[in-house]
Amino acid sequence: MGNARGHRKHFNHGVNISPTTNAPFPSNKYSSSEPTSRNSSSSTNMESLPYPHVDSSLRALAAQAEGFGRSAIGGLHGSVYCVTNLSDDGPGSLRFGCRMKEPLWIIFEVSGTIDLSSYVSVSSYKTVDGRGQRIKLTGKGLRLKECEHVIICNLEFEGGRGHDVDGIQIKPNSKHIWIDRCSLRDYDDGLIDITRGSTDITISRCYFSHHDKTMLIGADPSHIGDRCIRVTIHHCFFDGTRQRHPRVRYAQVHLYNNYTRNWGIYAVCASVESKIYSQCNIYEAGEKKVAFKYLTEKATDKEEPSSGTIWSDGDLFVKGTQSGLLAPTAEHNMFHPSEHYTNWTVEPATDALKHILQHCTGCQNIPRPTDQPLVP
Repeated sequence: MGNARGHRKHFNHGVNISPTTNAPFPSNKYSSSEPTSRNSSSSTNMESLPYPHVDSSLRALAAQAEGFGRSAIGGLHGSVYCVTNLSDDGPGSLRFGCRMKEPLWIIFEVSGTIDLSSYVSVSSYKTVDGRGQRIKLTGKGLRLKECEHVIICNLEFEGGRGHDVDGIQIKPNSKHIWIDRCSLRDYDDGLIDITRGSTDITISRCYFSHHDKTMLIGADPSHIGDRCIRVTIHHCFFDGTRQRHPRVRYAQVHLYNNYTRNWGIYAVCASVESKIYSQCNIYEAGEKKVAFKYLTEKATDKEEPSSGTIWSDGDLFVKGTQSGLLAPTAEHNMFHPSEHYTNWTVEPATDALKHILQHCTGCQNIPRPTDQPLVP
């Protein structure tokens, strides 16, 4: 990618993108995976997106996430559970499968809307895989509570109602999570919230729209245990959502190749002790011109309040967008993603990438891959 003909550029070991800040930062290395191609509801070429092989078979998603959620295996070692009806509960329902204790790869034999009267609690070692059908969750959302190794793929979330109702709520103490190719809009609280010690999470290729408080990472200044949180967000499209793309407390967050446009307050917010590495993202302002915001809060175990740090590396600010970036100081001790993982797919922020993300994020009209027998 990176030119009008759609050919991608590769960033390999030893090749670095120059930071856009005026503060020094050590040189680090990263590499990209091979190009991908897959079916989509759009005719747009998707060659620049990551994950070339995850639709080759049903369980090929397992442990393929880039970034902090790379270990998530979901229901890799379990049997296939088929959702055969769109009821809120009972045998054959999504809720019934999600609460079972054994590993499961959950697929759907029907398309339609599931109207949830309460959160669906997803237990450990589950994949909720909407490929091959069109599944919309409404009323409430999914709750990942004290669980691990969960993959959520190709679902729509819309119209969640009630106090503290999020599309996907990840708390407390959940880890190894991958959320891929989901469309989320119009919930009464957040679309995705990651709080209370939940960590090692990747959110990729998702589409966010028609919402206010989009994504919160880190609960509030009193939750100092959120210092463990690590999240990667990449190849997502935040389309006119008002704020929190994301808002971060305490956590380390790697953002790359996302497109955020026409926010109502800010694009990305760094608050108490947060560390945000923003790499090759596209920020396109509407009426509100400043992309990055800093909020000062006081950790309960510190005497002085503080904000967070944002490092901007190869980001593209268009249509009069002002970065609002502040140069990090020595005490911020900024991280680099290569300290935690060695490979991720990244390309320069360009108009061509913006076009790809406009058309190829969110829930996709793709066939469900065939399953392969489990190897003992």
